Amino acid sequence: MYKTLLGTQGFRKGMDLYFKRHDGQAVTCEDFFAAMKDANGADFANFLLWYSQAGTPVVKVTSSYNAEAHTFSLKFSQEVPPTPGQPVKEPMFIPVAVGLLDSSGKDMILSSVYHNGTLQSVASNNQPVLSTVLRVTKKEEEFVFCDIFERPIPSLLRGYSAPVRLESDLSDSDLFFLLAHDSDEFNRWESGQVLARKLMLSLVADFQQSKPLTLNPKFVQGLKSILCDPSLDKEFIAKAITLPGEGEIMDMMEVADPDAVHAVRTFIRKELASQLKSEFLSTVENNRSSEEYVFDHPNMSGRALKNTALAYLGSLEDTEITELALHEYKTATNMTDQFAALSAISQKPGKTRDDVLADFYTKWQHNYLVVNKWFALQAMSNIPGNVENVCKLLNHPAFDLRNPNKVYSLIGGFCGSPVNFHAKDGSGYKFLGEIVLQLDKLNPQVASRMVSAFSRWRRFDESRQTLAKQQLETIMSANGLSENVFEIASKSLA
Repeated sequence: MYKTLLGTQGFRKGMDLYFKRHDGQAVTCEDFFAAMKDANGADFANFLLWYSQAGTPVVKVTSSYNAEAHTFSLKFSQEVPPTPGQPVKEPMFIPVAVGLLDSSGKDMILSSVYHNGTLQSVASNNQPVLSTVLRVTKKEEEFVFCDIFERPIPSLLRGYSAPVRLESDLSDSDLFFLLAHDSDEFNRWESGQVLARKLMLSLVADFQQSKPLTLNPKFVQGLKSILCDPSLDKEFIAKAITLPGEGEIMDMMEVADPDAVHAVRTFIRKELASQLKSEFLSTVENNRSSEEYVFDHPNMSGRALKNTALAYLGSLEDTEITELALHEYKTATNMTDQFAALSAISQKPGKTRDDVLADFYTKWQHNYLVVNKWFALQAMSNIPGNVENVCKLLNHPAFDLRNPNKVYSLIGGFCGSPVNFHAKDGSGYKFLGEIVLQLDKLNPQVASRMVSAFSRWRRFDESRQTLAKQQLETIMSANGLSENVFEIASKSLA
């Protein structure tokens, strides 16, 4: 946020003063703030509230265009939700980087903004300005852009200029437009994520009401246009076509439903994979490399894109794809590609999966970091009834319950699978409850980290709440329970 407000040079000036004043000292956030402020003679109003107020601000934005006056208005309101010990919050200082797109998707030139009764010029050194930072400091305020000759689509919070939750009046078609045209890559990505979250939530509602699931063709088209745009950075494309995670969607629901969210995310991935199969296949083809491994951006981004495409294809029931993934696995010249091919193959239970997992272990068994990845991949799997496989892996010669990193890979990995950890029959909760009690005798710190997977049990439906609560109560009633585990378990129950 400092860099957004002060620009690169202003931020550097602040850093120089900070080092000059405090080299070798123990320093505070206030010292850093003072250096930034003093070096630039900047007015930072209520910026220090970021350090003293808990909670993430929710910023709501509404827009309106006046065709006669050629003005475009953005109205902001902000609220920081109450947190324990801080029921009432003051408005924060929120830098919002903004650009306006015209109907062809180009950035409009910004000349001046009317705010707080004064007209402020945003031009700098006679250079056209395409993006400016609005300083939102009150509970409610309005900024009016002048000389705007058509209704624009605003690109808000460019570059993620402040860590807030943004709620705007942008329509789905506005978001599709930003996804296709925004010059700010963060906002292009975010527009796609907002659309994906909305789509997933509406499909979850359909799934819960036993309605048939259908995928909006505009969403498929939006992802296709990104996947096939040669002007975009490949790493950006890989991120932009990746759907929000299941945990993120469950967080947005009043009552989290892991089964519905998993079914919907699986459905969307399969639909995209089948409708864009030829594009994904050519993406894999065009980003293969038989050259020696090179660690630089072009190579890394090519691998990221190829492996994202391969993961999509891996969701299809298709022997041709299984052969492709096996080919990628066998011809990989580096760990990244080989592990990505293994991940794609491991989505489907069966002999091929078992053989390749065994082969990978044989190759890498002497590298314990790679073996940890191998454990995690199997533990996080959404294959139905995976708790049985994880129980078997507890007896694997490479696993050791006394080794924290192995525990985080296998047990922590399992807790990261919403489908199996939150299984309706309670098998995932029972498994973790038993492991926590075993771990507590060996390493209370690690046990307390594991028990924290139960901490959000109230987010789920009643039957899951009952099952998770039972495990927490069983843990609490154990003889000789460590303080570490007692603290997390009792807070979770409180």
